[in-house]
Formats: sequence, structure tokens, C-alpha cells
Amino acid sequence: MVRAGKKVGIFTSRNEVQPLVVGFPAAKYKAFPSLSQAEEALQQGREPYYQTKPASKSRPRIRHARDEQVEVPFVRESIAVDAACSGNPGVLEYRGVDLQTGKELFRQRFELWTNNVGEFLALVHGLSYLHQSNETKSIYSDSKIAIHWVELGKCKSTLKKTFPYLPLWQTVERAERWLQANGVHVPLLKWKTSDWGEIPADFGRK
Repeated sequence: MVRAGKKVGIFTSRNEVQPLVVGFPAAKYKAFPSLSQAEEALQQGREPYYQTKPASKSRPRIRHARDEQVEVPFVRESIAVDAACSGNPGVLEYRGVDLQTGKELFRQRFELWTNNVGEFLALVHGLSYLHQSNETKSIYSDSKIAIHWVELGKCKSTLKKTFPYLPLWQTVERAERWLQANGVHVPLLKWKTSDWGEIPADFGRK
């Protein structure tokens, strides 16, 4: 099973897994004795389960179950995404910013949604942007929830799929279909606000 690689999911042979993790920065993968255990690990995202394979000596040291902390240096060749919601639910915006140039790469606005869903959509938009431009940069988000949802390939919002949320759920479902078709092809990194300040894609509305 591969949690972070050129494609995420459950596979039945080592020959399928190897091309997905070799050369992929900080790939995460593990063999399980049963399909049910693999499905549980993929859904719950338990870090100690996974073997890790840093791409090179310059990459961050990856946490194992025995480690007390993770040493994760800043990766400047990345994009940052963030969302802002006026109310919960409320008017939602998200955007992506190039960390090297400070240029805004994309921005979207919705009339009624929640912040977690915005963070999820921002990550998928970032993945799509890099896929279309054939770039392999990492993506930073300050939302653990959104990163986990993207790794699962499923938005876990509890909002009902009824009016007035139905039009936005259609957007979410398109994002989920994109993930199913393309997978997570670049590293998704957690932004360390305590060390680095607000994420550069932040809207400054706190």
C-alpha cells in the first residue's frame, strides 16, 4: 500500500509499488498481511505504519515510531495554498502562491462553504496546476485535515448535500474525481506556522 508516491492506493504486488516510490521525495509505503489492514491504514493515515524513502541526502529526515520529533527544513521550490472563510459556513476564498516569486498562481471564490473544504479544494487545485504545468514542486498547507482528506482522495465534510450547499458539493466531487484519476504526484507538506509565521497564501483576515 502506498500513502505518498507517484500514485496513492492499495496494490497487490511489489512490482506495482516499486515504480511509484522510487525517486519520489519522502515516499511512504508498506506491505500488509491482509486487505482489511491495508484499507484501515490508508484511511486512518497512521504514520508509524509506513516505510519511508527520502529522495536524497538533502531531503528531510522522516519520522519513525521511535522518533520524538521530525526535522523538516523549509523547501522553497514549492507553492503554498490557503483558504479563508467569512463565517462557518460563509463566503469562501482560496488561493495558491509561488514561494520563490510570491506570485499568486490561482484564486477561487465561493458564496457559501466552510474553511476545511476550501483548504481541500486549494490543495487539489495546486496538484492540478502542477500537473498541467508538468512541475514537481511540493505543496504547503497549514491544514492537517485537508492534507489527510487529499491523501484519502475524499472530502470528509459533514455538510449535507442539499440546497444551498449542493452546487459546491458538485465542485468537491469534481475534485475527488480528479484525485481518483491522477493521484497525489508531489509531496504535500505541513506548513510550520510556529517557526515560519503565517503561510504566504494566507488572506490576513485573522
